[in-house]
Amino acid sequence: MELGAGTPLEHFRADVRAFVAAHAPGHQVRSGVRSPENAEEYKDLQRWTADLYAAGYLGADWPGEWGGSPGHDPLRGVVVAEEIARARAPMPPSGSSLAANALIGFGTEDQKARHLPPIRSGGHLWCQLFSEPDAGSDLASLRTRAVHDGDGGGWTVNGQKLWTTNGQWARYGYLLARTDPEAPKHKGITAFILDMALPGVTVHPLRELTGTSDFNEVFLDDVRLPADALIGAPGQGWTIANASLAQERNGVGASVVRLQLAVQDLIRDASAVRIDGRPALEHDDVRQQIARLSAEVDACALLARDSTLGHLSGRGTPTDAPMAKLFFSELNLRIAEYALTLLGPAGVLAEGDPDAVAHGRWQDAYLYARAYTIAGGSSEIMRNIIAERGLGLPR
Repeated sequence: MELGAGTPLEHFRADVRAFVAAHAPGHQVRSGVRSPENAEEYKDLQRWTADLYAAGYLGADWPGEWGGSPGHDPLRGVVVAEEIARARAPMPPSGSSLAANALIGFGTEDQKARHLPPIRSGGHLWCQLFSEPDAGSDLASLRTRAVHDGDGGGWTVNGQKLWTTNGQWARYGYLLARTDPEAPKHKGITAFILDMALPGVTVHPLRELTGTSDFNEVFLDDVRLPADALIGAPGQGWTIANASLAQERNGVGASVVRLQLAVQDLIRDASAVRIDGRPALEHDDVRQQIARLSAEVDACALLARDSTLGHLSGRGTPTDAPMAKLFFSELNLRIAEYALTLLGPAGVLAEGDPDAVAHGRWQDAYLYARAYTIAGGSSEIMRNIIAERGLGLPR
C-alpha cells in the first residue's frame, strides 16, 4: 500500500504523478545518483529543478518569504521523491537541497537572499564537498584545512575532496573544513560556501566502471574565501552537516520504489530470456527466486516506511535509518547480481551493443549497486551502528 493511501495525501500523490509525467526530462535515467552526461542534460536538469520548485513540490517547507508553504506536511516530500523515482525521472541535485537546508537553518539573511532564489530557479547548482580520500563513512576524520586570515578577514583553504557528485557542473559547493586541529574531531569542523570558480579550485571528473563520470575529485590549493563565506559559527560544521543531512530521509521511499521497479524489470526480462527453449519465467527455480526477492522488497518497504514515520513523529531510534539503508543497499545488489546470473553473458553487455539485454541496464545497475553499499555510510558502518546503538554491543 502506498504511503498516504486513503488520506488527502493520496490526492496530492495523484497531482504529483500527473505533473511528473507532463514535465520530467525525456532523457534516459541510469541506476543510482548520476550527473548529467552533457550540457544538454544539464540544462534539462536545471529546468526540471526550477519546475518542481515553482510548482511547490520542492521547497514547500522553506520559510514563506523564500517560497515555502504554511502548514507543509513533511510526508509530501516523501511522496514527491517516490513519484519522481516511479517515473524514472532524474532527482533534483541533492547538493542544492542540502545547501538550502544549511542556509535556511544557519545562514545569514544576506546569504539566504543571495543564494536561495537561484536554487529555486535552477540557476545555481550546488555540490556537496564532504567526503575525502580518508574521510568517507567516518566524515569526522576530514583533513581539509581552513585557516583564518586574521581579524575580520577571510579564510584560506587547502585540501582534497572526493566522490563529489555534480562537481563538474556546480556553481557553488557546500564545504566542510577543519578550522581547529586541536579540538576533538567532531568539534573542530566548520561549514563554508565555496564559489567553484575561485582560483585554486580544480575539479577532475572521475571516469568510472559504469562508463560515466558521476563523481569528481576536487583539489583546493590556497583557495581564499571571503569572511561572508562562513555558514554559522566556526566549529559548528558538524551540527550544520547533520541537520542538513537529516533531510535525506525523504530519499528512503524513493529507494524502495527503485527496488519495486527493478523487480518489475526482472520479471519482464525473465519472460523474454529463454532457458532450455522455454521462457526463464516458466522455470520453478526462477519464479521462486524472483518471488523471494519481491517479498524482501515488500519487507524493505515496510521498514523504510516505519523509519520515515518514526523520524517525523519523533519516536524514531538511532538504528531506524541505518537498518533501512543497509537493507536497501544489500538487497539492491542481490537483485542486480541475480539478474546478471539469469541473463547470462548477454546481460553484461553495455548499452549500444546490439546483443545487450534490456539496453545494458543490468550491467550498469550491477556496477552502480556496489556504490550504494558504500555511499551514505558503508554497510560495515551501518552494522556497527545497529550493533552498538541498537543492541548495546561493545565497540
